[in-house]
Amino acid sequence: MTEAAEPAVEPAEDAYALDAAVVDAILAAVEVGARERLVALLNPLHDADIADLLEQIDQPLRARLIALWGADIAPYAITELRSGVRDLVVPLLSPEQLARVAEELETDDMVYLVEDLAETDQEKVLDALDDADRMAVERSLTYPEYSAGRLMQRELVSAPEHWTVGEIIDYMRASDDLPDEFYDVIIVDPRHRPVGMVALSKIMANRRETRLDTLMNEDFRIIPADQAQEDVAYAFNQYHLITGPVVDAQGRLVGVITIDDAMEVLEDEAEEDMKLLAGVGDEEIADRVWETARARFPWLAVNICTALIASAVIALFSGTIEAIVALAVLMPIVTSMGGNAGTQSLTVAVRGLATRDITSKNMWRVVRREVIVGVLNGAVFGMLIGAVGFIWFGTPMLGVVLWLAMLLNMLVAGLVGILIPIGLDRAGADPALASGVFVTMSTDVIGFLAFLGLASVMLL
Repeated sequence: MTEAAEPAVEPAEDAYALDAAVVDAILAAVEVGARERLVALLNPLHDADIADLLEQIDQPLRARLIALWGADIAPYAITELRSGVRDLVVPLLSPEQLARVAEELETDDMVYLVEDLAETDQEKVLDALDDADRMAVERSLTYPEYSAGRLMQRELVSAPEHWTVGEIIDYMRASDDLPDEFYDVIIVDPRHRPVGMVALSKIMANRRETRLDTLMNEDFRIIPADQAQEDVAYAFNQYHLITGPVVDAQGRLVGVITIDDAMEVLEDEAEEDMKLLAGVGDEEIADRVWETARARFPWLAVNICTALIASAVIALFSGTIEAIVALAVLMPIVTSMGGNAGTQSLTVAVRGLATRDITSKNMWRVVRREVIVGVLNGAVFGMLIGAVGFIWFGTPMLGVVLWLAMLLNMLVAGLVGILIPIGLDRAGADPALASGVFVTMSTDVIGFLAFLGLASVMLL
C-alpha cells in the first residue's frame, strides 16, 4: 500500500515581511524617546530588515530614530540601505556612530558607504577611520566608479606557494586582522602575483605537512582592478566563482571580490534594466515628490512627442475614419497587440544582451526568429480579430483589412523589439534605455498607418 502524498506546503504570504506590530512598537518608542526600548526592539532584527524600516519612514522620523539609536547603531544596516536613503542617513550620524561604523566595516563596505556622498560628508566618514583603513579606502576611491577596484575588499588571506597547511593555519590563528568572511586562501608568487587558490575546506581536510601548492586550484579568474563591475558579476555567474583575486596594472594582488558582492551587482543591474525599460531612471521609493516628478519628466516628454507623431498619422486619414466609423472602434486593437508583441521581443533582447547570450554570431538568427514569430502570431490573431470585425460590422472586407494590418504590425513589432535594443547596445548605450518608448511609437505608427491605409485603399 502506497502512502498518501503529503500536501505541498503553501508559501506563507509575506513570509519575510517586517512584523507590523514590531514596526509600530519601534515607531512608538521613537515618538516617546524610549531609547532602551528601541534598542531592545532593533537588536533581534536582521540588518536588511532594519534597512527596510529606515527606507519606509520619512526623513524627520528617520532622523529621530538614528539620533535615539546612538552608539548601538548597526553598521551593516547602513550598508544595506539603497543609495538614495543612505545619502540621507550618513549625514545624520554622530561622531560616536561614525566611529562604530568605521570600526566594524571592511574596506569594500566603507567604499560603498562613502563613494556617493558629498565631499564634506565623505570627509566626515573618513576622519572616523584609522590611518591604515583611511589610506585603503582612499586608494579604492581612485579607481573608476563601478569598477572592480571600487567593489573589492582589501582584507584577504594570501600565502606563498611553499607554505604548508600547518603554517597557514597557524598564521590565521595568530592574525588579528582576518576578514570577517572569506572562502579561499590566495597563493602568490614572490612578486605578490596570484598563481592559485586553496579553498578553506581543502585546508581543513589535509594534514599539516601538506604543501599548499599541491592543493591549489590553478584554474581561477584574475580580475583587473579597472574592469567594469558588471563584467565582474557576469564572470562570477558564468564561471560559478566564489572568490576573485583583483590585481593592479602590474598584476600584483591588491584585493579580492567575493560572491556576495558580485551577486549584489547582478541584482542592481537587473533592477536598473527594469527601471530603464520603463523610463524611470534611478528612482527609489524613498524619493521626494519633486525628485520623482523631475526624474520621470524627460521620458514622459519623449512619450508625448511620439504620441503626437501617432496622432499625426491618424489625422492623415481623418476622412477615411469619418466615412467608416467602425475604424475608430477597431484601430486600438491593432496598435495594442503590436505594442504587446514588441514588448515581448524587447524583453527577450534586453535579457539576452545582459547575459551575453545574443552575440554577433547569433544576432541575425535571433532577429529572424522574432520576425517569424511575429508573422505567425499576426496571422493567427489577425484571423481571429478579422472574424470579430466581420461579425460585428457585417463587412467581409473589413475583416481582411484587420487581418492584413495585424499581420504587418506584429511583424514590425518583432523586428523593432529586437533591433532597437541591439542598436542601442552597438552604439554604446544601455539597451534598456527606455527602449519601450521607441518600440511603442513604432508599433503605434505602423499599426495606424497599416490599418487606416489599407482601409482607404480597400474599403473606399
